[in-house]
Amino acid sequence: MNTRLLVSLGTATLALLMSATTACSGMSTRDKNTAGGAAIGGVAGAVLTGGSTAGTVGGAVVGGVIGNQVDPKKN
Repeated sequence: MNTRLLVSLGTATLALLMSATTACSGMSTRDKNTAGGAAIGGVAGAVLTGGSTAGTVGGAVVGGVIGNQVDPKKN
């Protein structure tokens, strides 16, 4: 994968996460973790599979599930 595409994906992810955190002020922590995990997972899936749709969707699903299960209050 070329550098230009990686930089574009990284920039888009950062913009998405920044807008998600400001636009979702009424969301619970679990909802925010789920959305963040799905976004990060989708980008990771796209990068790891060379941009395939299945890899992107699969990464988003796995990231969302992981994000949903993260509980920052547990030790």
